[in-house]
Amino acid sequence: MKLKTLINSLLIGAFAISGVACDDNDVVVGSVDTSRIEAPQGDVVYITDGRGYRTFSTVEFHNTATEGLTLNTRKALASPCKVTFAYDSKVLDDYNKANGTQYKAFPQSMVSFANGGAVTLEAGSTKATAHYTLSSDGSLDPAATYVLPVKATVEGGVLLGAEDASKVILVKDLSALSDATKYVKDEDGNMVPGVKVFSCMEVNNTNPLNNLSFTLKNSGKPLVDCLIIFSANINYNPETGRVYIFNNENVQAILDNRAKYLKPLQDRGIKVVLGILGNHDRSGIANLDANTAKLFARECKNMCDAYQLDGIFWDDEYSAYQNPAPAGFVSPSREACSRLMYEVKKLQPERWNIAYVYSTTRSVDDITDPETGVTVKGGEYIDYALHDYGGSYDLADNYHGMQRSQMGLYSQEFAQGRTASLENLEKMRKDGYGAHMIFSMDPNNSNFEWSQYGAMENCAKAFYDDELVFDGIKYPKDWK
Repeated sequence: MKLKTLINSLLIGAFAISGVACDDNDVVVGSVDTSRIEAPQGDVVYITDGRGYRTFSTVEFHNTATEGLTLNTRKALASPCKVTFAYDSKVLDDYNKANGTQYKAFPQSMVSFANGGAVTLEAGSTKATAHYTLSSDGSLDPAATYVLPVKATVEGGVLLGAEDASKVILVKDLSALSDATKYVKDEDGNMVPGVKVFSCMEVNNTNPLNNLSFTLKNSGKPLVDCLIIFSANINYNPETGRVYIFNNENVQAILDNRAKYLKPLQDRGIKVVLGILGNHDRSGIANLDANTAKLFARECKNMCDAYQLDGIFWDDEYSAYQNPAPAGFVSPSREACSRLMYEVKKLQPERWNIAYVYSTTRSVDDITDPETGVTVKGGEYIDYALHDYGGSYDLADNYHGMQRSQMGLYSQEFAQGRTASLENLEKMRKDGYGAHMIFSMDPNNSNFEWSQYGAMENCAKAFYDDELVFDGIKYPKDWK
């Protein structure tokens, strides 16, 4: 983000906390995974969730939620077919075994399928949706991710691929926590989630708790939906041949004291994600070969597990890429960058992948998984794409399959006074864009009253038809 160089320090004990052996986490470059498994072709009916996702289906809810599973065909069928969805614990057993995971099942007693789970795709139609409802009984851990395991059976002489016959839906029951989501009326008068505000904070100087100081008058909810810790680094150790996550002393202090600096945000429903940024050596998010990318993805998951983070923010800057590429690396490319982000999403599908629309991450490739043969669109393994400052064009061509609700327009840079107009913020909401980034928000800075505060007031008004409330508390940097 064209900011001051981050201060160097040692990575302190992140993976000791995660409880995973060092041999599993080291990213040793130079080896190549050549295994490939071909997948069957030619399925006629496929299944997507309410967001149009075929592979990474997630649901977060408070108290109750009704979601959909949609049958799709690329062209209308000549005769009708019927698909029935049912809870099947074996789907989860098989998934955990295949992926080395230990997800617990979402209780069957807390899910119900409309019409017994049956839905018919009529002749001449290309879509039909079955609905299911999740209802909380207050017994689930809001910090845990559960799996709703669903089996689909088909009647009517059509094909249903194996990846569609067994659906793993990742569920978080947040009923015990506050909800940061702001709901607004759409053009039809329905209450829908409003724009999500991402607060990207350079934590060398700023206390994350400042995000709690700004709420909305009518809803009482925090203005900010997600904190991005800016930033950890991707680094290369020439002595060990290891690519690893490096945290400077400020990032590490916040992570080590997450109960003080991060948990209060998450308790209010604010997500916390970790930025990954280049750090002036040969490694970067756009030049890892396939094997190194898989291993670094494991390191990202271990970091998120260790500190209970909600995802990763990707920023391709400040790497000293080398050509020709050394062993374990490739020439920097969109394909390599996309592959890394996909591998991270595959390991932790319940967590967010957020791309900064700048440099190599200006767009991503669709990725074909070498193990399953399934092609996943960029807009499915990237949850949100946040424009560089002032950027406002639609990202559908850059991130295939991405909905406008996932696109962040008119990002603002508060440290330099680069703010967005009220008119532009109102326009992005009216046009259906659902994300927005503010960078370097800090009420302790000299431009707070005459620049930052007004910009946040505009966000409250444009996005939620509400008023900003500042409680007057300014949290200083209080760690060393």
